[in-house]
Amino acid sequence: MNRAMVLWCPDWPITATMLHRRLPADAPVALIDRGLVFACSAAARSEGVRRGLRVREAQARCTRLLVFPYDAALDSRAFEPVLAAIEETMPGVQLVRPGSCVLRARGPARYYGGEEEAALWLLDRLDGIQVHGARVGIADGPFTAERAVRQQKRQRIQIVPEGESAAFLSPLPIEHLGDARLVDLVRRLGIRTLGDFAALDVVSVRDRFGESGAWLHALAGGRDSRAIVPRKPPEQLDSTIEFWPPLERIDQVAFGFRASADRFIQGLVEAKLVCTALRVEVESESGEISERGWLHPRSFTAADVVDRVRWQLQGSGGDSGLASGITRVRVVPESVDAIGNHEEGLWGTGQDERIHHGLSRVQSMLGHGAVVTATVGGGRLLADRQRAAAWGDPLLAARPQARPWPGSLPAPYPATVFPLPRLVSVLTITGEQLGVDARGTLTGEPVRFSPTNSTSDLRALTAWAGPWPLEERWWDSKRTGRGMINRFQLVDADGIAWLLVLQDDRWWAEARYD
Repeated sequence: MNRAMVLWCPDWPITATMLHRRLPADAPVALIDRGLVFACSAAARSEGVRRGLRVREAQARCTRLLVFPYDAALDSRAFEPVLAAIEETMPGVQLVRPGSCVLRARGPARYYGGEEEAALWLLDRLDGIQVHGARVGIADGPFTAERAVRQQKRQRIQIVPEGESAAFLSPLPIEHLGDARLVDLVRRLGIRTLGDFAALDVVSVRDRFGESGAWLHALAGGRDSRAIVPRKPPEQLDSTIEFWPPLERIDQVAFGFRASADRFIQGLVEAKLVCTALRVEVESESGEISERGWLHPRSFTAADVVDRVRWQLQGSGGDSGLASGITRVRVVPESVDAIGNHEEGLWGTGQDERIHHGLSRVQSMLGHGAVVTATVGGGRLLADRQRAAAWGDPLLAARPQARPWPGSLPAPYPATVFPLPRLVSVLTITGEQLGVDARGTLTGEPVRFSPTNSTSDLRALTAWAGPWPLEERWWDSKRTGRGMINRFQLVDADGIAWLLVLQDDRWWAEARYD
């Protein structure tokens, strides 16, 4: 068995978010996934916030709580500098998951004069890059080392002497095996600890639970023979340029970055890759950082990369895009693909390539948001479902269409949806404006309709239906935006069908059935 050294950074998703957003260490932070608390900081836990709580309950327990969406990609991206720092101190690191890794312990122990000294050097290196609170466990095999590092609450280093793994694991609960099906079964047999499970006959365990059960039986007895496979450091494909003195103008930054953009694309070509998504980081003299991800419908060229840098600076406002001069620009490929998947066909790519070239040219002259692509999102009103994304950006709606939207308009949908609702009139037989009372009942029968809200353009009605009341977030006393609205359908004497909305005692035309 190999002596293994496991490094564990507790609450790594919280640590990654704090490093990324430059938050103080004592800030109460919660990460939200699917409406529930996925992880929370120590300051938030001290005020009663726990994993699995709903957002509103967590905010009620901690009024100062900072809430951010959980980003798994950020965890991996933020852990890369940690792995690089570890490799500078001790080579041969194997990534277990973001926030945890394992190394062979014998080499570092011989170099630094002992296992504890090697662990201290490793923790000091992490403290130097502002990753505090990490812990190290050393034992025979990665399984025992990971149990050791997670069992120790007060000390940052836990070492299980060689040959004593079975005794260390024996009192631990059987749930540490991580196989819910096997754990449920053996608990019915009265087995509660790893020592009880390890005491079973290995042949009987293999006959009853198969090879996977025999493997877990070996782990429970401290016999972890897995090899530690060092990771292959990823090839550095990013491109960085620093400016001194700082540049104040956007065109100067874009011109200065052209050579770096060429090297960025050339490095990808030599690796037989193309970039379909990248991240641009711009740093100013005052330390301000502008960071944004960009996508491409096909793959980036050097000119496309320069355009994204310029657009990002233009979108930040001001002459240079930031409050002070630009000192550094870095481009990192976030998504790459094999270059063979993006080669042109024998006869070219035809109309699609010409369209993309033309639209990208318009963007370079007029700005990133000058060319947009329409997409359908979710929502209850038709205007909410219309979304536009800049050419090259993902067609992701703020409100997913797949979610249920009670109260939304069923098919068939109107052919014409007005960009802005039109003020109209719906009159009763007495000439008064039609209304809806508190019980959702019409105050009269609709007889005439004016699509221009003018008495000179009144039309008779041949059919009508409604109203259908709709009120969003009625339970939220702090909600802003629409209150109670009522939908209404009617057909005028010309045979034109309309979709109307009554809001605040005024009628609006939302769409027209052509």
